[in-house]
Amino acid sequence: MAKYFILSLATVLLLGCSGNKQKNVEAVDQPADGLTGSIQLSGAFALYPMAVKWAEEFKKIHPNVKIDISGGGAGKGMTDALAGVVDIGMVSREVYPEEMNNGAFPIATVKDAVVPTINVNNPEIEAIRKKGLTKETAQKLWDKKYATWGDILGTSSKVPVHVFTRSDACGAAETFAAWFDEKQEDLKATAVFGDPGVAAAVQKDRVGIGYNNIAYVYDQHTKRPFEGLAVMPIDTNGDGVITPDEEFYATSTELIEAIKEGRYPSPPARDLYLVTKGKPNKAEVIAFLEYVLTDGQQYAGDTGYISLSPEQLDGELAKLK
Repeated sequence: MAKYFILSLATVLLLGCSGNKQKNVEAVDQPADGLTGSIQLSGAFALYPMAVKWAEEFKKIHPNVKIDISGGGAGKGMTDALAGVVDIGMVSREVYPEEMNNGAFPIATVKDAVVPTINVNNPEIEAIRKKGLTKETAQKLWDKKYATWGDILGTSSKVPVHVFTRSDACGAAETFAAWFDEKQEDLKATAVFGDPGVAAAVQKDRVGIGYNNIAYVYDQHTKRPFEGLAVMPIDTNGDGVITPDEEFYATSTELIEAIKEGRYPSPPARDLYLVTKGKPNKAEVIAFLEYVLTDGQQYAGDTGYISLSPEQLDGELAKLK
């Protein structure tokens, strides 16, 4: 089933583009605990799998709270939250000062990362894994200054490179571009909607390269990349070769550990936020956010994310008091 996960998820998201990907987490058959109401979330694809898991577990405790979750990108999540269309926006980038001035109230929840993705059947795969990707090469690649894998690898290879980016305003693109000191609008490439869309495009193109959040690269069960996908390692010290201490992409477990230890650069590692308009006052929303910052953290690793440090969690909880 993992073979078709990205392609099928992409289809669902694209078909639901006008109404966005949406999940209604239904109540389980448990006694009422007194907490009622509804919570609407929209936004970042990066947070979608984690939010769904949190909602499912939260409803086991509070079965009379209805939770609707829809994707659409970090930009949509922020816009919806500030417009009062949803209770919570899912945002996978830093919150801008102008958004804070307009009432954005961000709560950091978990950490993940954006990684450069390639097709596992790329004819230059061995050279790619040895050479890796520097921020200088990435900047030229997404600025259309490179046309072949030979340009990227510094070889005579004439194999063309097909570069993909996101068409929707999103934290993944903003964070990935920030790694090499640019913004999403600076990225020149074939634009594809959504995280699953970029992953599917790379899966189908042997010479393609894109970027994805961890949850759309690695199978949650096997912890290995989905069939057809591979991660292009980042050459963090820029010496032109991937050394053993820079090779940690075989499983999501290894990558997450590298992010925790700071061996993977930040950006493109980053915090993920749940954002409300002003300090929340709905009891069910406050309860959900408190759950995310306490018991909900135990599900981060299994879902492909990194839980926050105890000190950071205490600081985020204090904002809700």
